Amino acid sequence: MDTTLQDPLVGQVLDGRYRVDARIAVGGMATVYRAVDTRLDRVLALKVMHPALAADTSFVDRFIREAKSVARLAHPNVVQVFDQGTDRSYVYLAMEYVAGCTLRDVLRERGALQPRAALDILEPVLAALGAAHRAGFVHRDMKPENVLIGDDGRVKVADFGLVRSVDTVTSTTGAVLGTVSYLAPEQIEQGMSDARVDVYACGVVLYEMLTGDKPHEGGTPAVILYKHLHEDVPPPSAAVPGMAYELDALVAAATARNPEIRPQDAVALLGLARDARAGLDETQLDALPPQARSAERDIAEDRTSVIPRSLTVPRPLPVHSMDDEEPAGPGEDPMNRTSRFAAEPPLPPSPRRGPSRPRRGVLAIIAAVLLVLGVGAGVWYINSGQFTKVPAVLTQPQERAEKRLESAGLGVGKVSHAFSDTVKRGTVISTDPAPGARIRGNDSVNLVVSDGPETVKVPDLKGSRLDKAKELIKADGLEPGLVTEEFSDDVIKGFVIGSDPEAGTERRAGSAVALVVSKGSPVDVPDVTGQDLDDARSELEEAGLTVEVSADEVTSEFDRGQVAKQSLEPGAEAGEGDTVTLTLSKGPEMVEVPDVVGSSVDDATSALEDAGFRVEEDRGLLGLFGDTVKSQSVDGGDTAPKGSKITITIR
Repeated sequence: MDTTLQDPLVGQVLDGRYRVDARIAVGGMATVYRAVDTRLDRVLALKVMHPALAADTSFVDRFIREAKSVARLAHPNVVQVFDQGTDRSYVYLAMEYVAGCTLRDVLRERGALQPRAALDILEPVLAALGAAHRAGFVHRDMKPENVLIGDDGRVKVADFGLVRSVDTVTSTTGAVLGTVSYLAPEQIEQGMSDARVDVYACGVVLYEMLTGDKPHEGGTPAVILYKHLHEDVPPPSAAVPGMAYELDALVAAATARNPEIRPQDAVALLGLARDARAGLDETQLDALPPQARSAERDIAEDRTSVIPRSLTVPRPLPVHSMDDEEPAGPGEDPMNRTSRFAAEPPLPPSPRRGPSRPRRGVLAIIAAVLLVLGVGAGVWYINSGQFTKVPAVLTQPQERAEKRLESAGLGVGKVSHAFSDTVKRGTVISTDPAPGARIRGNDSVNLVVSDGPETVKVPDLKGSRLDKAKELIKADGLEPGLVTEEFSDDVIKGFVIGSDPEAGTERRAGSAVALVVSKGSPVDVPDVTGQDLDDARSELEEAGLTVEVSADEVTSEFDRGQVAKQSLEPGAEAGEGDTVTLTLSKGPEMVEVPDVVGSSVDDATSALEDAGFRVEEDRGLLGLFGDTVKSQSVDGGDTAPKGSKITITIR
């Protein structure tokens, strides 16, 4: 049935500002509603203290202390408190509304998590608690119910309702506040609550994420408390063979029974967690967890309770179970009140009381009420009767995801497939509606299943023009890579000879494909320097080369209009159709010839070479032993092309 309809606060406006729309959770001290801030027009969570407790000054003080302490923690991983106030008998906190689920929801749905996922959740939790510890506060009630996981993946710590100064020793009329499965030994035995109790609780939460089970379980809270005092938290590898040693060590450090050897606060534990992650390889981080156990859990173990001090002292068992609680007072909801567990031997019934209800009957009634209302104290999100939430089935195999949906009373709608580089083939990439979304019972959920990384075959590109080959590569989901050129007698210049990887090879989408393009058949470059332009062009084109003429001309030994230079060296290999650029001569530079007649051979040679001429000697028979220049081929004072030859006659 829809319990929201029976809540008198739904539909009211508190403090003339907060319109209460729906009840979303019930805890031991307060009820949480979804509300709208009518001034700022935003959705928020309204935490309203139970009216019966609002008359208790100590509870009201604790409530206000939560508002003030959390308001000081401006941290992205802490649920923010916006406002605190009182309206008639209602004391409330206006808080950030987080759409998503709790870590408890995740553990109930999936059981143990992969180490990577566990650390991804633990680290922001420790960051949030570290901010609280450094600000001078301790949470004192860390458990999966108080870890919120938003639909956007953000992790936030909620419910600082038990927050106190780190220097304060808890003394609640001889009782210990907290949740039995996550209480540190010093909380149980001495009532000590410094930052190390949060460290211990986080170690227990990490153990539960890695194994899917709590380290200490028992038939009654008293048994669990006894184990916290006298038994170490076992290493996760004892429950999950093959678990990395670094994770065992991290849990052992956080859950040391002696607080003196625990990390001093969440900041120190965060450092150890990051060191542990750094010591794990990808295989260890992504190790598959054991099969999820049954979602049925002992609700009493997950409740924030007030434990009488007498119970915290080690005693021989047996002790009383939950069935020995006093009945609820007039008008008190037995589910919502703070639980008390007695450790003393049972006393005879008081004559003023009516006959005691049989234990089995009490348990049956409590179970029936819990079953009807669907309420577990401390759980943040509760679905109304006609709605449910889409289970978290992401990264699960398709068959398991479909069974999970069916077990939640939902149908499996359209199943489509998509490629994914990060999600394993055959597992769920996404759902519509998204995980955690409200959905009517019996509605269907569409699944998108991974086909793994997208792979495509490299197309056959041989003989394709380069620009066309690039288009084909992109059309198949690949990318053109490095282009190199080679000579080929078979493939025309500018067309593809082959590719790397070869045609038909499977590659991941987006991979690069290198191309080898033909330079055509090899051609020996002829020497055309000194030729007239027309003759040079004809010879080069007959060889299969293309001719271009440079706009610049140079002085050279060749006559004006003849080829002075060519861009490809004579005798080099070129591809068919390659371009040879010719530079024409504008004629030689004319230089005045020195007069060297009568000079010695050495002096004459030096003077002519310095002027830019080449020197040739003509000795004849009469000049074999002579050393004097008798004449020169160009008279001194005349001009001759620079670089031309001057002959000197020696007698």
